[in-house]
Amino acid sequence: MALASSSGPSTERAWWRDAVVYQVYLRSFADADGDGIGDLDGLRQHLDYLVQLGVDGIWLNPCYPSPQKDHGYDVADYRDIAPEYGDLATFDALTADAHARGLKVLMDLVPNHCSSEHPWFRAAVAAGPGSPERARFIFRDGRGDDGATPPNNWSSIFGGPAWTRIVEPDGTPGQWYLHLFDAAQPDFDWTHPDVIGMFDDVLRFWFDRGVDGFRIDVAAALYKHPGLPDWTGGHYNEYTHNRPQVHEVYRRWRRIADSYAPERELTFVGEIWVPGVADLAAYLRPDELHQAFYFDLLKQPWNGQLFRSSIDGALTGIGSTGATITWTLANHDVHRTVTRYGIVRADEPHESLDRNLAFIRPRGEVDTALGERRSRAACLLLLALPGSQYLYQGEELGLPEVLDLPDQVRQDPTWFRSEGLDPGRDGSRVPLPWTAQAPSFGFSPTQVTAEPWLPQPQWFVKYAASEQLKDADSTLALHRRALRVRRDLFSTVDRAVTWIDVPGRDDVLAFRRDSVTCVVVFGDTPLRPPAEWGSIVLCSAPVHQGQLAGNSAAWLHTP
Repeated sequence: MALASSSGPSTERAWWRDAVVYQVYLRSFADADGDGIGDLDGLRQHLDYLVQLGVDGIWLNPCYPSPQKDHGYDVADYRDIAPEYGDLATFDALTADAHARGLKVLMDLVPNHCSSEHPWFRAAVAAGPGSPERARFIFRDGRGDDGATPPNNWSSIFGGPAWTRIVEPDGTPGQWYLHLFDAAQPDFDWTHPDVIGMFDDVLRFWFDRGVDGFRIDVAAALYKHPGLPDWTGGHYNEYTHNRPQVHEVYRRWRRIADSYAPERELTFVGEIWVPGVADLAAYLRPDELHQAFYFDLLKQPWNGQLFRSSIDGALTGIGSTGATITWTLANHDVHRTVTRYGIVRADEPHESLDRNLAFIRPRGEVDTALGERRSRAACLLLLALPGSQYLYQGEELGLPEVLDLPDQVRQDPTWFRSEGLDPGRDGSRVPLPWTAQAPSFGFSPTQVTAEPWLPQPQWFVKYAASEQLKDADSTLALHRRALRVRRDLFSTVDRAVTWIDVPGRDDVLAFRRDSVTCVVVFGDTPLRPPAEWGSIVLCSAPVHQGQLAGNSAAWLHTP
């Protein structure tokens, strides 16, 4: 047996340390007003569904006013709600309804960039070179005699160059501005005090409205190398990410959040893509972020040894410091687990693309039935791990990725900027099926004719929540049982993890937390659990003659 521990010196038991948070991609969750776009009232109508599912809180993807070039991650106003989703009064009602049901509410904050329609950026374009308005963003002259070459060779994460040239107020070709994502998303210059002050005010605005925390978008990218030199070191650009100055921002924000204590326990969770676990742990020091997603596990293919190595990395690199490990296997930027784990023959991604796409948005031949079995097993593994977990909407329904969206309906800028080489993220954002009834499977009211903003395939009927609620063996039923049992089994146990080696079975991952054993069979050969592991409490697939099926998981308990 090998021992790893996520126990640290801290004894704090804030709500977020063991919470299960449900990610709501609001645009695709539920449409109450019939315009084909999900909204806050649609979410309010399904809060009881989330309570019965058993989650502790919700994280809302951006619902601020936005031109929707990147569906909310291009923010035009950080202190309001987009009209297609509702208004501030509706948001306040949602927060009150959620809190009345014991659910925490987290918003999505986008501090690296805003929309090109943000008043600051429009003023910057109108003001001209060298103006105070342009100093809030990263404007530079181009290279060459006529300035027609971008200031450096940096690439956009969405594909293509990270610079766009503007037309100056006098009509002549002018300066270039930096955008790590789409051209409609100009990057702020975080060395400017106006930027720092604005986000201080934004945090307080939403905290004062009752928000319980924020997920921070692209949290490692706020600061850039001041000299803006060319980058030649590979896909991960260390001149645009993980600069040391970013940590002071989160110390500042932590002080703001802590100023609401002890009456409120607020949290920040960072979206942080960094080279290694030590880099990630640096954001989780006691005076910085409370949480940061551990994406390494999400990137692993269906392999027990790779899963164990990744989990070990988090336990030793993060858990041993006393920080909370924040696990997730899916979100709005990656292909759904059913599809990722169901790929039986993968296509090679284009050499121009980030190599991470082979793990998070793979293409290839998919065995959906196999992917469903593996996804159900992964659910039990995830919920057995010590720390907090984030579940992406629709994963509890076992939804596969919609891989065959027609090109003409796609809206993700990654698809367009990569000229279709990146499959994009639309397939994980297709509106949810609530009922088996056409035309929108309960996503919109039945009496309206507006089509959902992304088309739903007819096979969604198989995954409708209403039908799964009638089936005790459905993926939705499994999630509800797992979340309920998790509270009883893991609420008071030690957070230490003890690995259990199974002789001759490299395809089996097993670990123990106090009196509970979690076992995952990654291969096809069944496994008979040893008697000392205890009795099966929950299993992702039927047990035959005391044996766990291949590609399944179980929780066992000894009194």
